[in-house]
Amino acid sequence: MISSSKLKSVDFYRKIPRDLTEASLSGAGLSIVAALAMVFLFGMELSTYLAVNTTTSVIVDRSSDGDFLRIDFNMSFPALSCEFASVDVSDVLGTNRLNITKTIRKYSIDRNLVPTGSEFHSGPIPTVSKHGDDVEEYHGDGSVDLSSHNFDSYSHQYPILVVNFYAPWCYWSNRLKPSWEKTANIIRERYDPEMDGRILLGSVDCTKEVELCKRHHIQGYPSIRFFRKGSDMKENQGHHDHDSYYGERDTESLVAAMETYVANIPKEAHMLALEDKSNKTVDPAKRPAPMTSGCRIEGFVRVKKVPGSVVISARSGSHSFDPSQINVSHYVTQFSFGKRLSSKMFSELKRLLPYVGGHHDRLAGQSYIVKHGDINANVTIEHYLQIVKTELVTLRSSKELKVLEEYEYTAHSSLVHSFYVPVVKFHFEPSPMQVLVTELPKSFSHFLTNVCAIIGGVFTVAGILDSILHNTLRLVKKIELGKDI
Repeated sequence: MISSSKLKSVDFYRKIPRDLTEASLSGAGLSIVAALAMVFLFGMELSTYLAVNTTTSVIVDRSSDGDFLRIDFNMSFPALSCEFASVDVSDVLGTNRLNITKTIRKYSIDRNLVPTGSEFHSGPIPTVSKHGDDVEEYHGDGSVDLSSHNFDSYSHQYPILVVNFYAPWCYWSNRLKPSWEKTANIIRERYDPEMDGRILLGSVDCTKEVELCKRHHIQGYPSIRFFRKGSDMKENQGHHDHDSYYGERDTESLVAAMETYVANIPKEAHMLALEDKSNKTVDPAKRPAPMTSGCRIEGFVRVKKVPGSVVISARSGSHSFDPSQINVSHYVTQFSFGKRLSSKMFSELKRLLPYVGGHHDRLAGQSYIVKHGDINANVTIEHYLQIVKTELVTLRSSKELKVLEEYEYTAHSSLVHSFYVPVVKFHFEPSPMQVLVTELPKSFSHFLTNVCAIIGGVFTVAGILDSILHNTLRLVKKIELGKDI
């Protein structure tokens, strides 16, 4: 057995009896200063330990999301109707996808960007194969010429008012005119406006009645609208009480469409406060007309990782558009690339935002407004986006652990005057390189070692200073007392 006296011989911290020690004011002052220095240096070391240290390198893109890139967006167009708003995608490899609807949602909005109802279910506009009768011209005007002065009176007088909004310069309007006038004469003979009074067909020249066409949000020609009950508003959530017609435009098809509506309206309807007792049926050729001229478009598309474009425009294969009347001013709420961030990754993004750049949604909150007029007519807005992927990894147990991956981009925008129908183009160009940001965490043992070094170092330096100060004071006292050294 080892005796206690032998164990005491290895004591590094031998104690001096308290009676043999002496306290001093200089020692007390140095002790307070030393304690404050230890606390300050400990705080600095803790801050350094908790800080994020990163290194940045540029490498070839090693994305885990394959050859495709997701684009999420949410944009508001105060002057582009949801009826014809189309989202198209193209790229340098020849991909050309028109009017994407599967992953896109549209909401009618007013000029203040406030939604005016539920989702606008437009879907792809049916293809029209019969644009009119195969005749050069039909002599005889069966439809009533409507204007801003008599439109309201006619719409309140007849339970069903079917209106052809047209433009004389429009090719499709001229194709429709013979069959439209012939249909109007047939309907007039079958349902005399004076004796029956259930239906009337009219026409509006939008080059003359500009304000009337704007009031009914007409952007494509020809636009055939069915007005019911003398009003274009329903009490049910503010939806329109009239439909847009997208069916065939020959006389037979038009007459059949009119007959469908009239069949559900009692003959006495115009005498009974225009009550609508019809049973609504689903007809792909008829859809609710937009109740405002604006549209909010949101959703996502998947594109190949090659230079390409996302284009938003007014599109239809059977309508014409007046370029001077199309305004593609827009507000961008979101336009981002890559996978949607989870809540965990979003919190990591906020923590690491100073280290990864913060340009993952560069266009968010931006507005591009063109005040419509002769000078600003036919304006296309183009955005040029250069994309680079940023990936942040951390080293844990000598292994890389992915913390966050996102796509950042720079954006440059311009307004271009064109003779064609104005559009919004987002030109994107992905980079073949990516930025790799590596987070370098500090080990706790390194932090603990530095804390011990701070405590021991300050204590030792304070002891040396105290010894020097104490001996100096003793020397001064001896000199004052006149003693020899």
